[in-house]
Amino acid sequence: MPKLRVQSFSVSLDGYGAGPDQSLGNPLGAGGMALHEWAFATRTFRQMFGQDGGTTGVDDDFAQRGFANIGAWIMGRNMFGPIRGPWPDDGWKGWWGETPPYHTAVFVLTNHPRAAIAMNGGTTFHFVTDGIDAALKRATEAAGERDIRLGGGVDTIRQYLRAGLIDEIHLAVSPVLLGRGEHLLGDIDAAKLGYRCTEHVPTASATHVVLTKGM
Repeated sequence: MPKLRVQSFSVSLDGYGAGPDQSLGNPLGAGGMALHEWAFATRTFRQMFGQDGGTTGVDDDFAQRGFANIGAWIMGRNMFGPIRGPWPDDGWKGWWGETPPYHTAVFVLTNHPRAAIAMNGGTTFHFVTDGIDAALKRATEAAGERDIRLGGGVDTIRQYLRAGLIDEIHLAVSPVLLGRGEHLLGDIDAAKLGYRCTEHVPTASATHVVLTKGM
């Protein structure tokens, strides 16, 4: 059966998945970019943005796994952009330029309606105003037999996690302390929800942990 998967989600040693004060200049909040240093050098990440080279090995293997068998994405509005409240116009189309790296349907959770945006490379952003279950239903229909990747941000993952809807979570624990920001697992009893650690692989840049539900 298709799965809802969190892949390559970076967290700090103290459990934060994003820094505070997200803005156009700080899309991951203050200090948040440091969480993803493990991924930036990988061949998979560089190829996503049309660049040559990049490292191979464990970090790249995990990055590559995150795109295997994915038929649709779900993300929160904070991941899509820094704009809050009603959409002022149709000018903002995400952080990723005219050719986003998704190449599937992407369902963006928001409280404010907006028409779908078709981008180059097969990505279409759909804006869902009726909650996480509706977004998952639409993403499942779009994905067919393939899996759905839950991209974040932190609050979106926490909503799906609390609802017990995520099948697998890959966390890349970066050797960084943020001190404040958005905490991923605060007040969530993942063990009680049925998650178990099924992989644990350290590298020089991160520690990769996979949590699987119902094992």
